[in-house]
Amino acid sequence: MDPGGAAGSSEPPGPLTHLSLQDGSEAARLQSGADGRSLPGSWTSSSPERATELREGVRSCLQQQCEQTVRILHAKVAQKSYGNEKRFFCPPPCVYLTGPGWRVKPAQGQAHQAGDIGPTVCGYMGLDGASGSATETQKLHFEEQPDSREFGCAKTLYISDADKRKHFRLVLRLVLRGGRELGTFHSRLIKVISKPSQKKQSLKNTDPDEHCSQGDFPPREGYIRYGSLVQLVCTVTGITLPPMIIRKVAKQCALLHVDEPISQLHKCAFQFPGGPPGGGGTYLCLATEKVEQFQASPCPKEENRALLNDSSCWTIIGTESVEFAFSTRLACTREPVTPVPLICTLELSGGGHVATLELHGENFHAGLKVWFGDVEAETMYRSPRSLVCVVPDVMAFGSDWRWLRTPITVPVSLVRADRLFYPSAFSLTYTPEYSAGPGQPSAPKPAADADALLESIHHEFTRTNFHLFVQT
Repeated sequence: MDPGGAAGSSEPPGPLTHLSLQDGSEAARLQSGADGRSLPGSWTSSSPERATELREGVRSCLQQQCEQTVRILHAKVAQKSYGNEKRFFCPPPCVYLTGPGWRVKPAQGQAHQAGDIGPTVCGYMGLDGASGSATETQKLHFEEQPDSREFGCAKTLYISDADKRKHFRLVLRLVLRGGRELGTFHSRLIKVISKPSQKKQSLKNTDPDEHCSQGDFPPREGYIRYGSLVQLVCTVTGITLPPMIIRKVAKQCALLHVDEPISQLHKCAFQFPGGPPGGGGTYLCLATEKVEQFQASPCPKEENRALLNDSSCWTIIGTESVEFAFSTRLACTREPVTPVPLICTLELSGGGHVATLELHGENFHAGLKVWFGDVEAETMYRSPRSLVCVVPDVMAFGSDWRWLRTPITVPVSLVRADRLFYPSAFSLTYTPEYSAGPGQPSAPKPAADADALLESIHHEFTRTNFHLFVQT
């Protein structure tokens, strides 16, 4: 496969000239930082000595999986409070601390003093732009769950009517035992509403079914409507409840003959099938934090309605989740770990012996280097949303690979200048074009359209895996 050539240059002076900047004057301006820092548009890499020293540490981080993860879950919308009435966010924003890195013992010289007990981290959650007073920021008390995750939630957060914003973010501040600031983490954008719409639901306010096959319950295409048979599934454990009929709720009554799309923030109920005709039947109920069945009674005034209690009425609301992963195992700093860079998509260019990878995401800065497995890549910072790097030659991962027929997959990570390690869910796969090794019969001649086929496959990628074909 042909690597991309240099634009406007027949004699490239160096291995990276095929990655041209906007023009010569722009390149000179961007690379002439008086303080020696990496500026947008300049290529940087660690010294060979530092890269060699870091390589063992990065390899250890990848093998031992010592990352720490902060996950924030919250609703997409929040209802504004009025006057003295405080409408707490529902469901309350939740925070999970996961990963073995939270349980790593302190390094030598950082050991806790005798009698130092209690959680290793505490959190404070509020709204961005708030004054930070005690009424606007809530302390989170993290509790260990059976699956070893630390969990905390902010049950009394609200947005007052004095706040005129249409959107806001939650701010989570984490502090380690001893008072050291770990970092400040932000949620996704949350929309502010006055109250749920009382208009009849329409398709524009609904989301289609998610494709989730669980047991003998067959999913189908389309929008969920009242009267549909649905199943509730825990996305973490996979635990399911029996199939139930979703009903619209009005004035604490389940409406049995309503067939319209469901939408956010409207009341609903879940009826177990097989009950008697009319307004009776059993419904899903949450009583004192236990899931139970509630026996409804027919409405005496209106046919095809069932009387419910408060615990049988549910509200459907869209939620958001954002996750930050990092590891302080290699770091030689006491600076906060935030802002944590987030990789959203990858874009591969070129091929063969010369290829570049552009990372699109958030919170990028000039102090970051891209690593493929335990190999550092030469990196260019373009903007807070874009990094570009040179894909290392496959020989960096083993000199014998050229004569093997096994693909190599390496994770894509980021390392900050102070050795803070940021893992990601992305990886890159080197796939060999088969050829004969020393003393072996030559490979069969490829078909005439083989190059075109490889070229099309070369640009194929998924969210977590890139395939880079290397000509041997």
